[in-house]
Amino acid sequence: MAFSEELREFAATVSNWGRWGEEDQLGCGNFLTAEAALRGARSIQSGEAISLAVNLDSKGIQVGQPAGRVNASLSFSSLHERDAKAPGIWLGCDDLFTMSTCAATHIDCLSHISYDGLLYGGKPKDLITAEGATWCGAETLKPISTRGILVDLLRQEDADILESGYSIDAADMDRAYELAGLEPQPGDIVCVRTGEIRDYFAGNRYKYAVGEDGSSWQKIGLSLSATKWFHEQDIAGAFLDNYHYEVMPPSTGNWDDLLVVHMIQLRDMGFLQGQNWNFEGLAEACHRDGRMDFHLVAVPEPLVGATSAPVAPVALR
Repeated sequence: MAFSEELREFAATVSNWGRWGEEDQLGCGNFLTAEAALRGARSIQSGEAISLAVNLDSKGIQVGQPAGRVNASLSFSSLHERDAKAPGIWLGCDDLFTMSTCAATHIDCLSHISYDGLLYGGKPKDLITAEGATWCGAETLKPISTRGILVDLLRQEDADILESGYSIDAADMDRAYELAGLEPQPGDIVCVRTGEIRDYFAGNRYKYAVGEDGSSWQKIGLSLSATKWFHEQDIAGAFLDNYHYEVMPPSTGNWDDLLVVHMIQLRDMGFLQGQNWNFEGLAEACHRDGRMDFHLVAVPEPLVGATSAPVAPVALR
């Protein structure tokens, strides 16, 4: 089904096509300036470093929906061996590692989603082939060094758990900055804690990925309202501690618009997004110290031609 005229008008209002030139592949990564990095660095007070990644594990987040995504798999190409031509008594091990690029904590590349046959910047989707993406592949993602803001919805809603299908909107973003005593700045990245990843850590990875009853169609996530707010504030990206990223059912109320937030953010805005981030330790530290900002450092793996990139982000407090 095609987008409604209303959605097309919305996409046009948040589009960044041509904003940084016709050959731009960074999108909102352009907001990750030296000034944004210094703003992030000024958030560091104690020097505490908190990992925002989940472990890479053969029994990880993926449960087969969508089909084809696989968890991490580790094997050895050499085990307690030494090159016979090399001197010495040393023995070494070398590993082999495979996984889907979006299996665990990751960033979606701007090539990850298309519609109407087009990618970010109006480029044809045929620039992605079985050989990889020649437009907006993972190698084009900019290293992230900026101010991060924790949007802790559980604290904001004074709830232990959010209702399934909770739609994260612009008001939630405004409230997070108000509680932090800060103003949005270009290049900020919001890290949204829904609490859903606690299901994964509790051993219920099936519920985390596809829902209690095996259906993935009632999930907490970002709405088009939040998407417009990101555009208005020149936010560089948003990362969530859940599997789906966007609200389900779609915020339009029309199931034909499934993944509408992904489509508009990636294809039209060039917005940085990612899922399966872990904000549990960060939330504890933020509320202990009464500060919701931090220096976010995240370098996506530069996998040439990939459409998602694994990442091991760190919050520096």
